Amino acid sequence: MVEHTDSAFDSEAFLTSAGLGRKLVNLIEGQHFFAQGDVADSVFYLRSGTAKLTVVSRSGKEATITQLMPGDFIGEESLASFGALHMATATAVTGCTAVNIERDEMLRALREEHPLSDKFMTFLLERGMRIQSDLVDQLFNSSEKRLARILVLMAGFGQPNHPEMLLPAITEESLAEMIGTQQSTVSFFLSRFRASGFIDYDGRIRVHKTLLNVLLHDRLPGNNTETPEIEDF
Repeated sequence: MVEHTDSAFDSEAFLTSAGLGRKLVNLIEGQHFFAQGDVADSVFYLRSGTAKLTVVSRSGKEATITQLMPGDFIGEESLASFGALHMATATAVTGCTAVNIERDEMLRALREEHPLSDKFMTFLLERGMRIQSDLVDQLFNSSEKRLARILVLMAGFGQPNHPEMLLPAITEESLAEMIGTQQSTVSFFLSRFRASGFIDYDGRIRVHKTLLNVLLHDRLPGNNTETPEIEDF
């Protein structure tokens, strides 16, 4: 008599390991997952590192849509229709490890595996809320507050027993691009955050929970209230 074992689907294993229709990829800083206008034929699941979505207008102006963190899907527009094109460019801000999942395999898994479809739906809702928050942040907050916010997001606060977090290696130039300001401005505010005890900064940035607290209460020291000019894009 043959005994059958009903093994539950493991969403985490599916998203973080290579297999049928899935392959592990490693990207260095500045490398593209895909570029604006490329055919969208697969989805990436970001295992480690940080990335960003940017879009370039016909006049050549570039804008950052959102930052991407571990646990995010990248290129989900490929699931909308066969032959769709990427509307933005996804670029590694730091070294990244991701799993590239072919469109057909991702669609099959979403149809057949409810744990995965639930996780993906939650991601889509959170992504929409985050993009809305990023847009408000970019339009109305000072460059200092935008920098504080991105540092807190990259530190991944919210995990238990993590009073401070070491960020992946990232340059001041990359931070400046992410918040839409100059490298010299980022350098100035990082120095001020360090002097205030919000971060340690010696090649790598370690964010203390105190930065989250002052950000939530809008109490940055000598807060720079200058907001970015809104230009035609």
